[in-house]
Amino acid sequence: MTTSTAIPQLLTARALTKDFRGFTAVRQVDLAIAAGSVHALVGPNGAGKTTLFNLLTGFLTPTSGTITFDGQDITGKQPEDIAHLGIARSFQITSLFDNLTALEHLELALASPTGLGLRFWRSSRSLRRFRARSVDLLDQVHLADLADREVGEFAYGQKRALELALALALDPKLLLLDEPTAGMSLEDVDRTIELVKQISAGRTVVFVDHNMHVVGSLADRVSVLQQGEILVEGTYDEVRTDEKVITAYLGQTQ
Repeated sequence: MTTSTAIPQLLTARALTKDFRGFTAVRQVDLAIAAGSVHALVGPNGAGKTTLFNLLTGFLTPTSGTITFDGQDITGKQPEDIAHLGIARSFQITSLFDNLTALEHLELALASPTGLGLRFWRSSRSLRRFRARSVDLLDQVHLADLADREVGEFAYGQKRALELALALALDPKLLLLDEPTAGMSLEDVDRTIELVKQISAGRTVVFVDHNMHVVGSLADRVSVLQQGEILVEGTYDEVRTDEKVITAYLGQTQ
């Protein structure tokens, strides 16, 4: 007789709710993210995906409910404190410095936890200790050959890849990606899918994306939100054929 071992949950939310002056953006959400999985949050505009993302990363404080990460209650903690616990986030809108090189971005990101990042103008030599790791991170996102190029010269897809490298600089246990393929060409979308597959090895990823091709290519588990609540959860094949999802989001059978 064999026994199965349950996969541990890295992140859980229980009865998570967020009210904005009488409007409930997230309502009684229960969410469990299995360690080592890739989990997608999908739903129509206004479904509460971004609000839920902001709650999980500390950019919003829940009205009620709890969030547990790696066995620790992180409900109401500040974003920087949550990041130090091992959660990294990339944003839908890029926030890079055009006049800095890709290598300089990574060196500053790696220096930041040490305090050197706040004093980088005093001595660029102090950042050299982070160069090898910076080049390695750029190589992981296929930007090593652009290490010394200013980011202002980068194509949009290359900027998003750099943002992934910056998130990986925190060596996170959990990586949250907000619309990682938004605004990309089909070629860049496919390239990003392969990139996320590579960097998800050995870590847990949660992402929001409207592109169902992306969701189907990456997600082990999909949670579909509607009006602040989880409507359906399951594998991609399960949710794409669910009548409630077809009606509320997809609009037609796939």
